[in-house]
Amino acid sequence: MYDLAILWDWIAFSVRWLHVITAMAWIGASFYFIALDLMLKPNQALPDGAYGEEWEVHGGGFYHTVKYLVAPARMPEHLTWHKWQSYATWLSGAALLAIIYWVGGELYLLDPTKADLALWQGIAISAGSLTIGWLLYDAMCKSRLADSPTLLMLLLFVILVIMSWGYNQIFTGRAALLHLGAFTATIMTANVFFQIMPNQRIVVEDLKAGRQPDPKYGKIAKVRSTHNNYLTLPVVFLMLSNHYPLAFATEFAWIIASLIFLTGVTIRHYFNTMHKTGKGPIWTWGVTVGLMIAIAWLSTFSSGNTFEDAEARALTPYEQQYASAAGFDAAYEAVLGNCSMCHAREPLWGNMQWAPKDVHLETPGDVARQASAIYLQAGVSHAMPPPSAVQMDDEARQAIVAWVREVRSQ
Repeated sequence: MYDLAILWDWIAFSVRWLHVITAMAWIGASFYFIALDLMLKPNQALPDGAYGEEWEVHGGGFYHTVKYLVAPARMPEHLTWHKWQSYATWLSGAALLAIIYWVGGELYLLDPTKADLALWQGIAISAGSLTIGWLLYDAMCKSRLADSPTLLMLLLFVILVIMSWGYNQIFTGRAALLHLGAFTATIMTANVFFQIMPNQRIVVEDLKAGRQPDPKYGKIAKVRSTHNNYLTLPVVFLMLSNHYPLAFATEFAWIIASLIFLTGVTIRHYFNTMHKTGKGPIWTWGVTVGLMIAIAWLSTFSSGNTFEDAEARALTPYEQQYASAAGFDAAYEAVLGNCSMCHAREPLWGNMQWAPKDVHLETPGDVARQASAIYLQAGVSHAMPPPSAVQMDDEARQAIVAWVREVRSQ
């Protein structure tokens, strides 16, 4: 029975919830340790090998943290590893990407106006592209570029810009920005899995064996961790972007995504400097505001998806399946009468400039393409339309339910 779609939607919700929770844990730990590292103070009374210390107060108690630049003289009895936050974030994110953009690829992943791809081809590009960034970035970090960290980060930015443009030539606007975020997050988690954790394990094994650990392993881990710190904020923006058409449904969405990486650098530079010196450079906020103004301006350019283009476009097999089903005409009339005033390419509701989430419900192809979302939002639930906007009667909702269930029963 098609009500399995309800169960599937709850699975997606649960995985998204897990993803947000684990991301909060990872980001929080990352920001904390970077700030702690920058706030460390020297003290001549510290043990041999200690780099600095920091005193903190929280939750009614005092905390005394001492950092060893390479390793302590002996292996401590208890050692807490910070790795599962990163792994769980990436794994839950990958699962969410598969649930929404692979299983729901006909709707959310592929844009037939950009590229004529079969679903399996889109999924192959989606999965395969995520590894490209890590391979290029890791190769650069292991080359002579490692001695030029600024140049290294500039080249990484160039890669991100190219990928932003490339994704937008193939996928829907939502999928393009989401994949750019997943592309970057893959680099970050791979840093933890392939570099930071293995290097730390080498240091631990040396301590257990009574050997003096090589300081190069700690330096490598520190560099990769710092890179992750600067990439975090843009990834969060890209994860949230699918809720805001002004970010993903414009002609220059790929430039907007690229500029967001620069804002991540300016914001983190301010806080990292403040943690280290006690005072952050104010100019970074001016640059950040300037970048956001440029982003807001770029968002006003239409993506070029006109009503005439949509009406003339041939239906995909997925859309044809729903558009030719019994009950489609009644459901189509229900959607046009209750949803299209907002979900139009030129919305008629109030001062609305963009259709919510850039979902258009004007042509038969539009409605057929969004069948599953319409079923969940306006059929089995009353989430849409907003009751303050339109009072959709039960007959219209039942027409939508009957139409979708007819297709799914075949």
